[in-house]
Order: sequence, then C-alpha cells, then structure tokens
Amino acid sequence: TPMRRLPSLTARLVVTTVALVVVVAVLIGGATSAALYSRLSDQMDAELLRSIAPTQPRTDGPGRGGTDGDDLPANPGGLPLQRNLRPGTLLAAFPSDDAADEGVILGQGRTDFTELSETALEELQEVPTDGEPHRVSVPDAGTFRVIAVETSFGVAVTGLPTEDVDEAVASLLATEALLIALGGLLAAGGAVVLIRRQLRPLTEVAATAHAVAALPLAVGEIDLAQRVPDRLTDERTEVGQVGAALNSLLTNVENSLEARQRSEQQVRQFVADASHELRTPLSTIAGYTELARRRPDPETTATALGKVEEESARMKALVEDLLLLARLDAGRPLAKEPVDLTRLLVEAVSDARVLGPEQHWRLDLPEEPIEVIGDDQRLHQVVTNLLANARKHTPAGTTVTVKGRPDGFDVADDGPGFPAEFVGHAFERFARGDASRNRAGGAGLGLSLVKAIVTSHGGTVSLHSAPGATRIEVRLGVRNPDPDAIP
Repeated sequence: TPMRRLPSLTARLVVTTVALVVVVAVLIGGATSAALYSRLSDQMDAELLRSIAPTQPRTDGPGRGGTDGDDLPANPGGLPLQRNLRPGTLLAAFPSDDAADEGVILGQGRTDFTELSETALEELQEVPTDGEPHRVSVPDAGTFRVIAVETSFGVAVTGLPTEDVDEAVASLLATEALLIALGGLLAAGGAVVLIRRQLRPLTEVAATAHAVAALPLAVGEIDLAQRVPDRLTDERTEVGQVGAALNSLLTNVENSLEARQRSEQQVRQFVADASHELRTPLSTIAGYTELARRRPDPETTATALGKVEEESARMKALVEDLLLLARLDAGRPLAKEPVDLTRLLVEAVSDARVLGPEQHWRLDLPEEPIEVIGDDQRLHQVVTNLLANARKHTPAGTTVTVKGRPDGFDVADDGPGFPAEFVGHAFERFARGDASRNRAGGAGLGLSLVKAIVTSHGGTVSLHSAPGATRIEVRLGVRNPDPDAIP
C-alpha cells in the first residue's frame, strides 16, 4: 500500500494524522452544509406554502394587470395568489378546460414578468399535485422549489428560485474547503513537530543500539557499558518498553559474552595446566630413560624403571581424570540406578583408616539406609576424592567426620582449613591451596571432579572453611527411590 511505501515512521504518522484531521473536517463540513441546505430549503418551502392564498380565481386576461388595485400579472386560469409575492416567483396554471397553459416569473415591479417557454411548461406540468414542495430544473429559467395544487380551475403551480440557497451553500462549501486545506497544512506542520518530539526518545534508543552494534565484540575484553538512560525505560510508555527490553537484551548479551570469555579462558588455562602437569612426568620419564641408556647397570636400570612406572601411573591417572572431565562437560549421561550410599560411605571410611592412620576417622550414619539414584562408580569416586583430599591436606591427629544425610553426606575436619582467598576457587580445575593444609602432591583436579560428578547427578556441592572447622556438603537430592521409576 502507499502507506507502507513511506520511508519513515514519522512520515506515516504525519500522513495518518493529517488524513484523520481532513476526514473529520470533511465530515463536519458536510454535515454543516447539509444542515444549512435543509434549513434554507425548509424556510423556502414554508414561504411557498404561504404563497398559496385561499382567494377566488381571477378572471383578468393575460398581461392586463390585476383587479382591486392588485399589481400582480393577469392570469388566464384565475390563479389564486397572495399580494406579497417576491420577485423571481414562478407562477403557472394548467386549466382543466381548453384554455391555453400559462406561466410567468415575476420581475422587480411584478408587472415586468417573464413568460415561461413551452418546454418549461411541459416540465412543470409533470410536477405531482400532492401539495408537497419539489425541486425542479426549469429549462431557460433555472432551478426552483415548486408546489402544485389542484384548484377549481385546474392545476396551479407556484415556485421560488433556489439560486440564493444554492449560492449560500456553495459559498459555505468553498469556505469549508479552504479552511480544511489550511487546517490540513497546519495539522501537517504541527504533527511533524509533535511526532518528532515524541519520537526523539526512540531515536536515542536507536542510537544506543547503533553504538553497541559498532563495538568489537568478537575479540578482546567485553565492555558493554552502553545502556538506554533510565528516563527512557519507563515501561508505562511504548518507548519505555522498547528501552527496557533493549537494556535487558544488552545485559543478557553482556552476561553471555562474559560467560563465553570465562569459558574460553578456562579452556586455555585448562590446556596450559594440563600441559604443565603432563610435562613433569614426561620429563621425568625421559630423564630416567636417558639415565638407563647411559648407565646400563642393573641397579640404575631398576631404579629408572621404577621411576618410569611411577610417573606413568601418575600420568595415566591424570589423563583419566581429564577424560572424565571432558565426558562430563560434553554432557554424556551417567548410569541411573539405585545406589546404596550408606555402603559407599562405610567402605570409603574403612579404606581411609588404612591409608591415613595418622588422622582420626569418624562415621555418623542415620538409622535408615541412604539410597539415591545415580552412577555407583562415579559416586564412589566422589567419596574417595573427598576423603583423599582430607587425608593429604590435614596434619596428623586431625579428626575427619563423615556424616550421612537423607539426601547426601558431609565431610568435615578440624584441620587448619582452606585459605580464605582459595575458598571461592576450590572447585576449579588445577586449583591448589597453599601449604596450610600440608599439600602432598596432586594435580588439583580432585575437587573439580567432585563438583562435575555431583552436578551431573543434579546435585550440589559447597565448601565452608575456617581454621578448625572445614566442611564440604554434598547434596544429591533423591532418596529412597522407587526402582520402577528409574528412567
């Protein structure tokens, strides 16, 4: 449509506003002109009805002047007329006998009348004799409001010219057209000013969007500080809704880009740390291999092979942990089956007592068995990793308590605790604390594996640490499941 082809919203709104103003003005003008025409026509019709007087028919011949001092034109049919007929009045008579039809239009002096032509009389003869006014176009005379009545001599027709009424209505229509044109121009100018002023906030919103679009978001630090001003985010207005939606979009984009950047940074750091951790055993293996090659005596060879085996086992464990983390990150599903968590805790604490006799191990279990849905092997790894972390990073004499709960378990110890600045990063990959927990080896993947496995089970893990009171809480959610409901 033409409206859709307009270049801008401002132009469409201006055209729509002006069109509405013009349409309303035309309707009002049309209604006013129709009312004026109806009013003037009613007045003319009333004058017509008054022009028919209940007098006796006249007997004077045509053109001989009136009787009784009347200066009305003579009427062959004896047309009953009032004395106060104004100039321009149309008179016509159609007698019922064989007399000729007569018709005149009164002049200024009402004696200088104009006789109607045969064509005009034929037109007037068609006027219905119902006593109601009719608009008739009389040839060679103009347009009249006429009324035809039956009298004792035949049909009498009286009419008044509509020229004055038509001129008044035409003048009104011309004035209205001029005013409508001027009003349309004023409406267009006012609409341009007002609409531009009202749409100025939308221009500011668009400027914010253009500024963001020009930012280099593909590389480097993400800086999306641009926002729509608060004064343009009032959701009670349409522009405010757009501004608020754009701010929400920018916030979401900024958070997503920051999360992507953090993820990329973590991947880069992960690769760097993994490379570093793998380089150490590889360097050790290469060194002892070179030693065995240079000094092929049995004792040196046995020592070299022992170190190669030790570092290979360490590297194998690291690679297996990395592969497990990669599988978990890829969202590969774990087994979903009933797991007796009570049994896992008992076995893990028993193993810890053998491996860490310097610590005091306590197990606190509820009376009811703890059963959850999950992967038995991976959950066993969670428990053993947490107990190994407590064993390696606490001094001798530390009490480690494992407490079973209906939806998981806690591992607490009264050791020195994690450094305050490390608590928030404890579950990150390759994260290591300082010597306050007597760190003894490890690649820094134990707690990150715990979090990844627990998260894959739909659970949560949290750390609360202070000197003398460190607690790791594992919540797995589902307890005492219905075996029939296992997906």
